[in-house]
Amino acid sequence: MEIDFSLFARQPASVKKASGSSPLKLASLSYISIVVLSLVIAAVFKFTGLFSDVWLAAILFATVSLGVVIATLKERELLSKPYGQTLLLIAVLGEVVPMLALTVYAAVFGNSSHSLWLIFLIFVAAAILFTRFRKFFSIFERINKSTTQLDIRLAFFLIVTLVTIAESVGAESIFGAFIAGIVLKLLQPHEDTRDKLDSFGYGLLIPIFFIMSGVTLNIPQLLSNRKTLILIPLIFIAYLLAKAIVYFILKKRFSSTNALAGNILNTATITLVLAVLKVAKSMHAVTSQQSGAFILAAIITCVLGPLAFNHFYKPEPEALHKTVVHFIGTNLSTIPVAQQLAKGAYDIKMYTDKQKNYSAYNSQVNVELLSSLETQDVVAQHVFDTDILVLGHYDAMKNYRLALAAKKMGVNRVIARFEDRNILNNSESELEEAGVEVYSTPEANISILRSLIEVPSTLQILQSTESGIYEVTVNNQRYAGTEIRNLPFIGEITISQIFRHGNFIKPSGDTAIELSDRLVFTGSKEQAPVIRAALGKLNKN
Repeated sequence: MEIDFSLFARQPASVKKASGSSPLKLASLSYISIVVLSLVIAAVFKFTGLFSDVWLAAILFATVSLGVVIATLKERELLSKPYGQTLLLIAVLGEVVPMLALTVYAAVFGNSSHSLWLIFLIFVAAAILFTRFRKFFSIFERINKSTTQLDIRLAFFLIVTLVTIAESVGAESIFGAFIAGIVLKLLQPHEDTRDKLDSFGYGLLIPIFFIMSGVTLNIPQLLSNRKTLILIPLIFIAYLLAKAIVYFILKKRFSSTNALAGNILNTATITLVLAVLKVAKSMHAVTSQQSGAFILAAIITCVLGPLAFNHFYKPEPEALHKTVVHFIGTNLSTIPVAQQLAKGAYDIKMYTDKQKNYSAYNSQVNVELLSSLETQDVVAQHVFDTDILVLGHYDAMKNYRLALAAKKMGVNRVIARFEDRNILNNSESELEEAGVEVYSTPEANISILRSLIEVPSTLQILQSTESGIYEVTVNNQRYAGTEIRNLPFIGEITISQIFRHGNFIKPSGDTAIELSDRLVFTGSKEQAPVIRAALGKLNKN
């Protein structure tokens, strides 16, 4: 559940412009170096007689504590930045890869008579469950009641099912539970569901797991053994050395001190170490003394890692990155909009396939001429490399085709123009399901006129050079649960609407903000970008 799979997705254009190497590339290179060094160090341990099992030692040295990394990055509000995303991805790989390696290790060296290929049945079952329940949370609000708690029941159903299958095919139960967490995360549960699962997991299950692991740890006996006393600092050094090359990889993109801070933070490991050692002890692959040494060294990394990170990390100056907006269709309805947006926090580029329009408008706005509006030509010209795509072409069928293609390519927001209601009626449900936002000029004019009659100040707000209407999605955990009256910048803005779980609610002073709320507010054009950046900063699980 801790894994953020959006980090593996196609990046928004603004992020690409703001960074050099992508977080995914840096993290992949970093973790490859961790795996290589872990194998080398494990071989050294075997050669010196410190620990004989190379594969088990390599798995242990390659682990990273995702929970510790997330908590530390969240505290410093770094999850939305390339730096934080890179460290988070390294931690994700440091949990996923060793978990898969542990499963293969247990299947190959364990006492199970099952074939290794049977483990793939877990993935087949996970895919079937994901397909079966992929729309569960889209209808969850309509079917759930306080006495049913269907989301929690689904979570336990996934865990029990996949754990049972894992044990049946000879894999470890922890691997089944891990895959169940991945499936549940991919189903995109609501924030309150995550909160309930976090409360149950961190409040009950994880403490029990740590307590039961700690009960078996006989520290006086460990410290009385001379070989164990030597082994503990050596294993601790091995945990550090396994991540040593990460510093040089991070240094290519970030400052030396921040590269060092990130390197040290990713040495923190504990949760998966406990799980791996529990499996290893059941296979008689490790002694109690060796297990205790690995655990104590891991505990030291978890204590020192976050402390060293907070000491070395130095915040870098933040530039307010402009939102990239691409327009397809250069005409009288899109040109004025592009000209006005270009004056604000937007990077505007327009595209047309008509030579006449290109010649008429290329002196007024940034316009590029396309050979055609066929999908392959549009992709080749990197038109879809944008945060927002506005399809303002007069041809509704071209807008329809390009809108669906853009969503498939991962464009975050697609706004399409449909003047012909007949065409829209036939494709509205498909566009809505794909997440395409639709508008038409007549309906927009009608809405503005109605608002002007009902709220006379509407036009004044829209035309004002000092204030405007804005929207922001709350992604910052810091403001979750905060009442509107207690927001530090509430004196600068007026929140008029909150869009939550598909419904608009009218806010009052004691209305608490929740994660993923969409706030509609009015405020000054100077303060609005700052407030939107504060509320919209990605700082959640």
